[in-house]
Amino acid sequence: MRYGFGVDLGGTTVKIACFEEGGVMTDKWEIPTVTENDGERILPDIAASLNTYMVQKGLDKDQMIGIGIGVPGPVVDKGIVTGCDNLGWGRVDVRAVLSSLTGLSVSAGNDAHMAALGESWKGGGAGCRNMVLVTLGTGVGGGIIVEGRQLCGVHGAGGEIGH
Repeated sequence: MRYGFGVDLGGTTVKIACFEEGGVMTDKWEIPTVTENDGERILPDIAASLNTYMVQKGLDKDQMIGIGIGVPGPVVDKGIVTGCDNLGWGRVDVRAVLSSLTGLSVSAGNDAHMAALGESWKGGGAGCRNMVLVTLGTGVGGGIIVEGRQLCGVHGAGGEIGH
């Protein structure tokens, strides 16, 4: 069996889940989002939590598909965050940093875009080719699926109704 991690990076908490390859959630937990010092601890804290989980569950890295992480801000160029005010981040290469800290493949996107993608795959939008999702948390976000594809926009903020 192969597994993947889903990470929802929020302004207050980081929600993490482990999934079987087919999308069935096997476990979930939360850690606090520590935003002091421009959020320098956020990615190392996430990596430490994931690495600890793999050790506790006896999972080898070759059993892991990778990590999908949703970030509360615009994400461009295959995982580069251009700014997250509520985290204290400027430009951060989330994919490269988290991959370096875990040794796993990482896919990063805007949190609302990733939520819309998940809902269109396994949630309320399953079977729909077009949908809009609104997220309410520390902030307000939005994700749009058109003809089965995410609408991210040229600057990674397409559908972001909260900005």
